[in-house]
Parts: sequence; structure tokens; C-alpha cells
Amino acid sequence: MLLRILLCAQPATVRRTLTRAFEAEGAVVTTAQSERDLWERLTRDEQDMVVLGRGVLPEPPEALIESIRRLPGGPDVVVVRPEENPEERARLLAAGALAALWERLPEPALVDAIRALTARHRTDAINRFRAERPQERFSLNDFIYQSLPMQQFMAVARRVATSDSTVLIQGETGVGKERLARALHHEGPRTRGPFIAINCGAFPEGMLESELFGHEQGAFTGASRARRGYFELAHRGTIFLDEVGDIPMHLQTRLLRVLEERTLRRLGGERETPIDVRVVAATNRDLEAETKARGFRLDLYYRLAVVTLTIPPLRDRRQDIPLLTQSYIDHFRAVLHAPVVGVTDAAMDALCGYQWPGNVRELINVIERSMLLSSGDRLDLADLPPAIAGGAALQHPPTARERSSLFERPLLDARQEVVREFEQEYLTVLLERSQGRVGDAAARAGVNVRSIHEMMKRHGIRKEAFKR
Repeated sequence: MLLRILLCAQPATVRRTLTRAFEAEGAVVTTAQSERDLWERLTRDEQDMVVLGRGVLPEPPEALIESIRRLPGGPDVVVVRPEENPEERARLLAAGALAALWERLPEPALVDAIRALTARHRTDAINRFRAERPQERFSLNDFIYQSLPMQQFMAVARRVATSDSTVLIQGETGVGKERLARALHHEGPRTRGPFIAINCGAFPEGMLESELFGHEQGAFTGASRARRGYFELAHRGTIFLDEVGDIPMHLQTRLLRVLEERTLRRLGGERETPIDVRVVAATNRDLEAETKARGFRLDLYYRLAVVTLTIPPLRDRRQDIPLLTQSYIDHFRAVLHAPVVGVTDAAMDALCGYQWPGNVRELINVIERSMLLSSGDRLDLADLPPAIAGGAALQHPPTARERSSLFERPLLDARQEVVREFEQEYLTVLLERSQGRVGDAAARAGVNVRSIHEMMKRHGIRKEAFKR
């Protein structure tokens, strides 16, 4: 996180020395000229540390220190005193001061003391951040695979993880883009820093700029206090820009400038602040195609796509489905206290034959749902959703006329065609017997009404055609 220091001390020589020392540690330093100015700035903007010296400290200073510590964010207080007094230092520390420094310290010693203070504050801030937002540690070793496409993909990902380069992760919904981003962070050079994730498509256009870059007091209606943006929070760590393709064009221009210059200016502000972040972006869009349609800036695309990682969809890595299925069964067996330990061959054939438009996320949901509904120790076709369990149609061979054409097609295509035709025929007979009553049809099929509606929509079947 970017460290912000409010400095109020006299004389000017001491103030300049302190400013140089803090800025050398990458902090942003603001100065206040009086106690009134100090409080105006503290109520306007959040500070991480307040440095108090001659010209502002009342006697005794304990009450002022306690008041500052009670402010939102609880800024640390460092006191700079003209005389070295061990008893006074003890009183200041007891009142809540982080440290008490002697202003006549030789500059090298003062610089060393400030370096230690900033390092301590950053460590404490990151520990507080992790306590407030518990984050599971992710590793590339957590990914389960044996298929050749994933072997090739993970070989590249492991090389990228050790670098500090900007990464663009591409892939369909549900393939695990954020999980990969977290693994790249935890295995990279910034693992000790924060990981900040923001879904760029989840905020209204007017809010996204403030969320990314922060704002100053009065920048817009309701901005009663300055606020840090996600880039500041991610300082010396990683920022993950999910759904980066949803960023409006005018904000793409601001983002490009931040990435090129590594500085940012808060909304409504004038000061350019240096930042040190690794950027990992993700999208399920074809950004290269959108640049040609002028929906995404070409220069921003090149800046984000220093390294591009495209996660294969689950249908292109079917060899991994048995491993993934067993892994999630083991997980949910402990979470749900379910007796399921495996999958029947018929159910596994259906899982492997399904197209998985929702990818791994959909597989996880299917396994959890099926384990909740199952009464046995192995998942069977009856436990799977109808769209997947339709693989049972393979038990009913096609007619002689159809068989010859099926054998000329790839196995998965032929299997899906048989499943589709069986499901359509099954639904038609079901609705005929129930005279178009969807609830009755669902009861006969042993599924819920929503499943019947989904099948009808998939095959373009209307219940009115079966009413008498």
C-alpha cells in the first residue's frame, strides 16, 4: 500500500530532512504549517503516519497523540523532539506514539530510523489488510491436469510467474482466470505485497474511475473525504483487473497513462503520485478483435498483453475431467458430509461427453448439486442434471440408416447428436403423455420444473402444442 505521511514540524531544516528521508522510502509526504492546518488535512484525507515536531506539539502532547490515533484508519504518530529525554520518550510511547526521535540525530542515523519505521508500518499494514480480507494462498501446483493442452499451458505459466511482467489472461467464463492470477502473484517476486482484485464490469462508469485511481475531497457530490483507489492499495503488490474489456474508452486512456508513466492522479487532484504495481488483467473477450472494431484501444492492448496466457476451455481438455471430478468429490465429501466416493462409468461417460459451456466452474456446481441429491456412494446418471445425463441415450443405438452417417463423424460429435435427439424425443413423449402440463411432466421424469423448462427452451418446444 502506498504510504502517506503528514508532516508538521519546525524548523524548516528539520522538515526538509524528514521529507527527503520519507520520500526516499517511496512515501508521499504532505506538510502542514500549524495545528489548525494539521487538523484540516487530517479530516480531509486519510493518512498513514503523522510526524509531529516543534511548532505544533502542545505541552503535554499526550492528548494530541491520543486524538490522532482515534481518527479513522488510526494513523501512526511519530514525535520529533529537540532534546533527548528517555523519560519523556517513555511517556510518549505509552500515549500511543510509534516512535520518538531526536531532531539533532546525524542525518544518516535519522534516515536509518525512518527506514525502519516505514518498513515496520508497511508490515503492520499488510498484516492488518490480510486479517481484514483473508486470502487463501494459491499455487500453480493446485491446478489439476494431465491433458497435453494444460501441460503446455502450465509450462508457460510457470515461467511467467517468476517475472514481474504485465500479464493478460484470456479464456472463457469459468476457466479459472482469477485463480491463475492469484497463483502468479503468490509465486512471483511480489508475494509479500498485497493482491488487489477489481471486477471492472461490476461498477457503474461514474464509480469505476474513483475505484481505480481514488479521489480528492470535493471531487464530486458526496466526496466528503479523500479516498484511496485500488492502485494505491496495490502499491508494491499486484492489481488484478478482471473483465478489463469492460472499461469505458475514456478510462482506457487514463489506464494507459498509468501503465506507461507508473504515476497516478486522483480524481479531482493535481498531484502525480508514483506507484509500483504489477498489473495482471483478464477478459473473456477477444480484445484483438475489439481493437479492430475500435471498441478497445490498440495501444492499451499492447501494453496489457506483454505476456498473454489463454486458458484452454474444459471441452478441449476432456482428459482432465475424471481427475477434476474426483478432486471435487473428495472436497465436497468433507464439506457436505456426503457418502459419495466416486462416479459410475455411465455417469463419467456423460460428464466427459458434455460440452461444459461454464467450464470448470460449472463442473464444480454440478458435482456439488449431484452429491446433495445422491443417496448412494457413487454418482450415477440419475444424480446428474438432465442436460448432462442425456448421455444415457447412448444405450439406445441409432437406426441402421443413421448408424452409417454417425460412424463417419468424430466420436464426441456423434455422441452429442445422439444425446440431443434422445432428449428431444424423450421430452416430446413426456409432454404428450402429460398433455402439456409441465409440472406433471417434471414429476414423471423425476426432475424439477425448471429443468423441463430449460429442455423445452433448448429444443424450441412449446407446451401449447400438447394441450388437448
